[in-house]
Amino acid sequence: MRALKQHQGLVAPMDRSNVDTDMIIPKQFLKSIKRTGFGPNLFDELRYLDEGKPDQDCSERPINPDFVLNQDRYKNASVLLARTNFGCGSSREHAPWALEDYGFRVIIAPSFADIFYNNCFKNGLLPIVLEEKIVDQLFNEAEVQEGYQLAVDLEAKTVTTPAGEAFNFEVDDFRRHCLLNGLDDIGVTLEQADVIKSYEEQRRQTAPWLFGAGN
Repeated sequence: MRALKQHQGLVAPMDRSNVDTDMIIPKQFLKSIKRTGFGPNLFDELRYLDEGKPDQDCSERPINPDFVLNQDRYKNASVLLARTNFGCGSSREHAPWALEDYGFRVIIAPSFADIFYNNCFKNGLLPIVLEEKIVDQLFNEAEVQEGYQLAVDLEAKTVTTPAGEAFNFEVDDFRRHCLLNGLDDIGVTLEQADVIKSYEEQRRQTAPWLFGAGN
């Protein structure tokens, strides 16, 4: 998993509440567990004017010119600005996979669905909760100012605007540690590899039958 300490990126404002995981990545694309290749179908029903099918070449599909990610000014955005209850619906982990595969590293919203919020940290995404009035301000600034970027510092727990205005956000210390160091659940376990090995050696001496003959 990619670590995230500081990030500055172009903001794409998605002015829609209650965006569920089926809208983020529709069910017909949940064929793989490789964590990659989902970016072209992110927000598929909103990005395209036809019905997407698995393994379809998205470069040949008609796009919706009104959708934010299809507008030139938001091309290559890596910070998604969203509204309340982002990531609601089913618990599919493909949703953060699709967002990360598209190129997003940070999502800012007034609130997130709990399971989606947790899944983001396990997949290298930083979901940031800010007060609704602050999110309103960021939406206004992003829509008025082309090329609008935000600077995010996970170590300092701040979001800073181009004008230098900084907003603090809260994040659980353990989740923060994992994202700062690029640790998913397996990575966290491997941090204790020496302790695990030492325990196994002790058990091998005290209960050799657990390890089978010749081990």
